Order: sequence, then structure tokens, then C-alpha cells
Amino acid sequence: MAASPPLSSSSSSPGRRRTSPPLHSALLREDYDEVLESEVFIDVNRLRKYARHGIPLEIRGVVWKYLLGVEKSDRSNEFTQRKARYEAYREIDKENVEVSKRVRGEATRYLARAKKDNLLDPHSAPAIFEAVICAYINCNNHVEYSPSFVQVCAPFVITMKSECDVYSCFERLVNVLYESSLDNNINKRVAQFLSYFRTLMPELYDYFEEEELDVGEWASSWLRYLLAKELPIQSVLDLWDVYFATPDYVALHPFVCLAILRHLKDSLEDLEQSEIRSMLLRLPKMNISRIVSQAYNIRSEIQARYGTIVSVRA
Repeated sequence: MAASPPLSSSSSSPGRRRTSPPLHSALLREDYDEVLESEVFIDVNRLRKYARHGIPLEIRGVVWKYLLGVEKSDRSNEFTQRKARYEAYREIDKENVEVSKRVRGEATRYLARAKKDNLLDPHSAPAIFEAVICAYINCNNHVEYSPSFVQVCAPFVITMKSECDVYSCFERLVNVLYESSLDNNINKRVAQFLSYFRTLMPELYDYFEEEELDVGEWASSWLRYLLAKELPIQSVLDLWDVYFATPDYVALHPFVCLAILRHLKDSLEDLEQSEIRSMLLRLPKMNISRIVSQAYNIRSEIQARYGTIVSVRA
């Protein structure tokens, strides 16, 4: 059962090692604090601008809630709206025997892999995963459960103090991904992505074919869940800062995937099939700022080659 809605604008994650923030982070924090301390109106456009350069972990959850529309920019009824959201979550049935069992298994495997990052509390996190994902499936039975829901949920478990906030943000994101899949199903998205891949990096594409790599396996996984499953968790957090600050982040995502391939091209061409597959399904940590910058360059390159407008609103 969720606790009473917190009014603090700070967020922390259990078990995380605390260090003194670098100067750049401190300056960013001052910018964010100026916006977040407003008593009347939160300037979400300013938050978007700042978020593209990263969000300090201790306030990431608060900022994400505004970027995702979970918290309203008008603060005049903030407490009433927050209380209503908490009460609504409290009423949701969180029991689902079949889903619970699958979530527990996937959460155990995920936490074992993420142990070295020290960002998730192995004692409290499993119950949060289970409650949030079961609640979502119970309220959205048209959506099929996926084991990747654990990885999609994890960034919110890390950044949010409240289980209700985790649920609200998880629900927003999964709904966006689901609606996107209705507009453009995964087979079409993979086909278009592979067409861009073949055009931009023909040598790497041909090498994957020579190695008989199952392109559909990793490409569909990359495109479905915003790389939550493949990237190290810190890279996911950095990438989602940019995504949530970008109104049309689902449209940007394929170009980020292409930028990652371009970034890893030389390394991938030195590997054999099983090694390539392992790298694509467990990507190394990388500079997300550079990857996103490259993604916009690739988008422009695709636009020039194909003579079409590829809409991604910044």
C-alpha cells in the first residue's frame, strides 16, 4: 500500500554511494532548483532544455515526473492532485499470480546483473517491480506482459521514492510505447531500421549477413523498449533524460540505435557471430551525449538520402 504523498521535491535511491558532485553537476542543480522551487508554475520547457544535458540523480525522479506529465506544471492544486493519484493507485488490484511469478523470476535475474551498479535495493526492489507491473497489467489487460517490463520499470524504481510514482511513470511510458506499436508495428519498424542500416553502413550490414547473425532478434529488442534491456543502467538513465526532454522521442529512437551501431562499428567487425550477438544484447557503457548528437546527424543524413522529412521535434 502506498504511503501518503510526499511533498518534498528531492529524490534518492537506496544503497547508492554518494560522492561530491562535479562542478558542472552543481551548476546544473542550481538551474533545476530555480525552476523546481517555483511555488506557482513549473516551467517544463526550461526543464526540457536542461534535461538534454543530463539530470542530477538526486532530482531525476522529480524532473521526470514533470517531463512525463505525471506532475502538472500548475502547482495551485498540487497536493489535491497528488493525493488523488496516490488514492487511485492504492485502489488498484496488485494481485496477479501468473504475472507475479514471471516478474519475480525476471527481477531476480536483473538484480543479479545490476548488483555491481549499486543503484537498486535488492531487498525492496523485487516487491516494487511485482506490485507495479501487476497493477499495470491488471488495469491494461489489452497489453501483453513482457519480461522486458522489469528493465523498463527499473529506472523508475531507481529514481522514485514512492511506489505510486514508479507506477505512474511506468504507465505513461509503456502506454506511449504501446500506442506507437499500434501506429507502426514492430515488423515495419524493423524493416525500415534495417533499410537505413544497410544504406548507412553497408559493410557492417554485409558482415552481419556473412556471420549469419539474426538481425531481427536484436533489432526488434532494441526498438521495442528504448534499449532498457541492452544498455548498462547508467546509460539508460542518461539516455532517458534526453528522451523525456524530447516530445517525439519514439521517432528519435531508431536514429539513436543507428548511432550506436556506427559508434561500435570497428569493434563489431573484429568479432565473430556469438561475440557480436553478445555485444548487441549487452551493450557497453558509452557517452550518451555524443550518441544523441550523432543520432541527429544520422537523421539529417537519412533525410538527405531519402529525400523525405523525418520528424523529430527537439
